[in-house]
Amino acid sequence: MKSSRLVSILLLLQTRGRMTAAQLAEALEVSVRTVYRDVEALGAAGVPLYGDAGHAGGYRLLDGYRTRLTGLTTDEAEALFLAGAPGPAAELGLGPVLAAAQLKVRAALPAELREHVDRISGRFHLDAPGWYADADETPFLHTVADAVWNNRVLYAMYRRWREPTDVRRRLEPYGLVLKAGRWYVVAGPGPRTFRVDQILELTTADPTTADPTSSGASDSGEEFVRPEGFDLATYWTAHQRDFHDRLYRGEAVVRLAPGVTLARAVPVNGRTESDGWTLMSVPIESVEHAHGEFLRLGADIEVLAPPELRDRIARTVAQLAERYGNLLTDGGD
Repeated sequence: MKSSRLVSILLLLQTRGRMTAAQLAEALEVSVRTVYRDVEALGAAGVPLYGDAGHAGGYRLLDGYRTRLTGLTTDEAEALFLAGAPGPAAELGLGPVLAAAQLKVRAALPAELREHVDRISGRFHLDAPGWYADADETPFLHTVADAVWNNRVLYAMYRRWREPTDVRRRLEPYGLVLKAGRWYVVAGPGPRTFRVDQILELTTADPTTADPTSSGASDSGEEFVRPEGFDLATYWTAHQRDFHDRLYRGEAVVRLAPGVTLARAVPVNGRTESDGWTLMSVPIESVEHAHGEFLRLGADIEVLAPPELRDRIARTVAQLAERYGNLLTDGGD
């Protein structure tokens, strides 16, 4: 809609300063001709906007001019307040900042939109962590966040899953990611991903060169140069894809009883068999992991391949039959 596009032009010029018609057209995904018409409309409405010709020209707002947020639509205002996650903000020490920002935005909204955002706040609450996991202890989260913001090198004692478990790492923290209630820091060189709750010790001074007689209070820390063009969201998407590719290296072929489903399973022949069972192909991490996962389904699954997985489940079932067989023959409960 034109009204929404006019507000977008105002906000773009407020946040970016001078922009050419071509740059505005690219940002708004419209033609340059449309930008010319919109700029004329803004000028006719009294917006102090002017343009300079030439190679270094472009459109600018009069210095000091700011627009209020009356251009927000109902959906945009609701999304803004729904996206405010008080839990993660508080963990980063930004709880009061988020509350103050939302208060200011709310005060700038028309009465009708204030009613909508109040309804959102009263009816939706984001709680990311799962039910069956205790919250991770992240005592170094504030320090990591400060280093991310200030491009400061960190030296960490980090606990990983394989031997040697406790290792020292020099980190150039590029960004923080909150995934399913757990904090990760993406850091160079690499970059690589580290769980913040697995950091055992953390300092801004290199422990291999630091003066043991110094208190370290005056050490402002070593700064690093953030890689040009690094995008945290793009990296994280690729990291997740690579993680899943490395995680599910094997494949199993199974038969599933009617009504039974498995995550990531795909039909082998696209047809349901005469007895109602379905032949499916399922990616698996390993024989050991699949053994435990498939046993949860009891008699509602039959493993056909790989042979070592089928044999292992058959041995487990035989052991269970032997263990509980006496209850059936003796008439036990």
